[in-house]
Amino acid sequence: MFQRDDPRTPAPGFLRRRPALSVWADLAWRIGLILALMAAVLVVHWIERDGLSDTLDGKISFIDVLYFTTVTVTTVGYGDIVPISDTTRLFETFFVTPIRIFVWLVFLGTAYHFVFRNVWQRWRMSRIQKVLNGHIVVCGFGTSGAEAVRELIARGIKPTQIVVIDGNDPALLLAEACGCNVLKGDATRDQTLNDVRVDRASAVIVAAGRDDTSVLITLTARHLAPRAPISVVIRAQDNEDLARQAGATTVINPASFAGLLLAGSCQGAHIADYLADLAATGGHVKLVERAVAEVEIGKPLRAITTGIGVRIYRDGQPLGHRDSDTTRLTAGDTIVEIVPGNG
Repeated sequence: MFQRDDPRTPAPGFLRRRPALSVWADLAWRIGLILALMAAVLVVHWIERDGLSDTLDGKISFIDVLYFTTVTVTTVGYGDIVPISDTTRLFETFFVTPIRIFVWLVFLGTAYHFVFRNVWQRWRMSRIQKVLNGHIVVCGFGTSGAEAVRELIARGIKPTQIVVIDGNDPALLLAEACGCNVLKGDATRDQTLNDVRVDRASAVIVAAGRDDTSVLITLTARHLAPRAPISVVIRAQDNEDLARQAGATTVINPASFAGLLLAGSCQGAHIADYLADLAATGGHVKLVERAVAEVEIGKPLRAITTGIGVRIYRDGQPLGHRDSDTTRLTAGDTIVEIVPGNG
């Protein structure tokens, strides 16, 4: 999914989309169109040369027709050669004038396409980078990454607070359609992650599709953002420890989780449904994690009123609701509770 940047591509950090035509093919097409229109005008002017008058010598040569065609298509003319017959004047009015306007639009469009748009996009990217803070970086917009983004949006995260990095243009188009910031690049590189200000991110999601790439991205992200929570999808159980050693805060193995759901469904038809409810925002119930409130300090876990407390984390250690240590909540505890969902 992630590939090293081609040296012919723009510098890292530039929001871009691969055009249908190459730069030179696009430019050649525009020039060819202008030349074709000028050739059509030249032919008609040559046929209707008797309707033109040269104020210098009174004669109209092919050079005069070529000159008159060029200046009338690109400007309004200089007055040294003028149309004198009604037919030629009508041709200038209803044929040459629209062509002149169209040619100028092509000129302006070319200037915008090759100059102004790049300047605008670079300025826009710099503005986006300046305001990025507390955002979520998603490395990889495949099946897992796309589902994570949709779930984040469903949980109330603004799409503008999500930055998607991927090397696949169709994937970036889908992410951009969701309203996310997108960057085409290689998330294993320091420069790419620096461009999305990973050091100021509130969380990093790694779903590269390959375990080796995911571990390398995790290692790079942890190096640049020592305190950011990093969640990574790992498909082979043997690589889970590698991901943790690389700095992952949370390691998710979709195959193992699917196996747990399948095993649970054998002992109850509704267990898998309930677990899916807990994981998704659209269910009737959901799991949330939050810091203990000041008014809850000193009370037991079962006394919280915002939901059903099922676990606390104290100094990084999980404590179940039946553990004796949960009879008294302390400052710094993290509560995991079940609350009503949106279903």
